[in-house]
Amino acid sequence: MAMKHKPYGPYEKYFKRSIDIICGLAAVIVFCWLYVIIGLLVRIKLGSPILFTQDRPGKDEKIFKLYKFRTMTNARDENGELLPDEVRLTKFGKLLRSTSLDELPEAFNIIKGDMSVVGPRPLLVKYLPLYNDFQHRRHEVRPGLTGYAQVYGRNGLSWNEKFQKDIFYVDRVSFWTDIKIIFRTVAVVFKKDGINQNGTSATMEPFRGNEDIHHNDRK
Repeated sequence: MAMKHKPYGPYEKYFKRSIDIICGLAAVIVFCWLYVIIGLLVRIKLGSPILFTQDRPGKDEKIFKLYKFRTMTNARDENGELLPDEVRLTKFGKLLRSTSLDELPEAFNIIKGDMSVVGPRPLLVKYLPLYNDFQHRRHEVRPGLTGYAQVYGRNGLSWNEKFQKDIFYVDRVSFWTDIKIIFRTVAVVFKKDGINQNGTSATMEPFRGNEDIHHNDRK
């Protein structure tokens, strides 16, 4: 799908990408010891592979490989099907997610240009055909390690609220907006707010399209 872009401001056009590269490289250099420790623990507790990789849509809906530390086992039922997320998500995996340490490898996505430090979180490729024109606008910018929806609700938001906040950010990208989101991200991670949807699900409930949104909004 051909994307139509809003006009880029000076920050987006000239500075945001450079800042992303600097931040990504700094994270890898400063926390190299942490990458090694977490990688070893994942290998011991969860096995191989250490990294979880998955196709995600980025800017202009171009597909890229997202990198994360693995948080789930490969446990399967008698038919060879993977068990539900909440069964495969271990205590160690929950710790990595609650502290967002599982997302450290996304620094390499930032360095490569797949992602930005701040932007709408990259969702699943299978959601692309389900978006309306408004929701497609989340791909006018690079997806982020953190974003407006993550610091104002995280997985506690409904899909409709999440998309509204994503586009709110797309229309208001600025240096100070990014700085505020980064500082709020630190606070949210320490408080562990909104890790699970409604405090119960191990992961966000899947997006099933706009009919599902309208149905939920009427409840």
